[in-house]
Amino acid sequence: MTQTVAAVDLGATSGRVMLGHFASGTVNLETVSRFPNGPVDTVDGLHWNVLELYRCVVDGLRLAARARPGSVGVDSWAVDYALLRGGRVLGFPYHYRDSRNQVAAERAHRIVPPERMYRESGLQFLPFNTVYQLVAEQDGGLLDVADRLLLIPDLIGYLLSGEAVTERTNASTTGLIDIASGKWNRRLLSELSIPERILTDVVDPGTSLGPVRSSLGLDADCELVTVGSHDTASAVVAVPAVHDDVAYISSGTWSLVGLELPQPVVTEASRAANFTNEAGVDGRVRFLRNVSGLWLLDEMLRHRRDAGEDVDLAALLDAAAAVDSRDVVLFDTDDPRFLPPGDHASRIVDWCREHDVRPPEGLAELTRAILESLAEAYARTLRQASELSGKAVTTVHIVGGGSRNRLLCQLTADRTGLPVLAGPVEATALGNVLVQARALGIVSGSLEALRALVAASVTPVGYQPGGERS
Repeated sequence: MTQTVAAVDLGATSGRVMLGHFASGTVNLETVSRFPNGPVDTVDGLHWNVLELYRCVVDGLRLAARARPGSVGVDSWAVDYALLRGGRVLGFPYHYRDSRNQVAAERAHRIVPPERMYRESGLQFLPFNTVYQLVAEQDGGLLDVADRLLLIPDLIGYLLSGEAVTERTNASTTGLIDIASGKWNRRLLSELSIPERILTDVVDPGTSLGPVRSSLGLDADCELVTVGSHDTASAVVAVPAVHDDVAYISSGTWSLVGLELPQPVVTEASRAANFTNEAGVDGRVRFLRNVSGLWLLDEMLRHRRDAGEDVDLAALLDAAAAVDSRDVVLFDTDDPRFLPPGDHASRIVDWCREHDVRPPEGLAELTRAILESLAEAYARTLRQASELSGKAVTTVHIVGGGSRNRLLCQLTADRTGLPVLAGPVEATALGNVLVQARALGIVSGSLEALRALVAASVTPVGYQPGGERS
């Protein structure tokens, strides 16, 4: 008998509603709907259009209702939030790429030094972490009137069910959780004048929150179940690893590069290397760095297309693969200039000129520069992760949309000197449905058992250093 659950998987550039079908010891995904997502530039900055996002989610779930899913789970990107009062959203949530955050981070560090923030939260410094956004929020006055803060996946879950909670994996990305206790850091909240009253209870992945609202057209007993609501937490669940000596790269708009550990690594060396310790499913720790991802390529191509240039991605990647290795240019993909939307091609050229590097010429060389630079950043990050944690790595798993980019996968194998296994593409949705299925009793067992189910259901593409594929 086939049993089914529904996943709402929201990324920073697109969203999807998918069904996970479980039968005969395997899991299969079915796409129900896809929809775009992106920033809206208004008079006061970049925002998310969460009402449109929610409408797309509801439309997708109404289509999914025909399969009679037993539950729904929601995941999304991290750090962004909505403020509410009396159940109503107060304005459009800010987008993490909005420019307000850098000044707020500097203000926060004058009150709480970054060394202490790292010791207490375990988080790498990113100027858009929720803690800094909330310091920026103080200037607008909304914190004075808000009575609730919900991270984006928890907001969608609240709109679906009426239940307001904060799921642990996403809570761990805010900078407001004490890594030792797993609870909200009340002293930090007080020092930064962030009102504790706006925060809700923290719950673990796999918690049933009760039925979704009947107006959605789903069965009356269809439950909202928390999952690894930070999309990377769900993606890591679906890494089809059969051994422990592996690293993962969740590759999409961002690249999350790291290891799964039983305990956090909160040392001065890990802080200096800007590694983060985020909560994973089943109490695991995601020890990783955020590395700029395919946003660099996507934004460069979007800018070209907006200017009227017709760009075929497949042909461009073939041309990039044919670029002479002697013409390959490496640049710092994490330079802050690449964070906002805009003309990334010109920014890459500017970076090269400022650093006395020959700029790439033409779109093929620019594309190769982006992918080579990302692969080099992956290799450097994995070496650091292994050194800082003491964990040896023999294989790299690339999951998410970037696993379809054959050139990127091969360059990663070449630069890490390790075999790469690419896939599944929809790892986040797979991890989402697996946690739901276990909560409902459809499947059982440890995280390793869930990964074995993924390994039985998908066949990753292998890449060897030096150009061999399997």
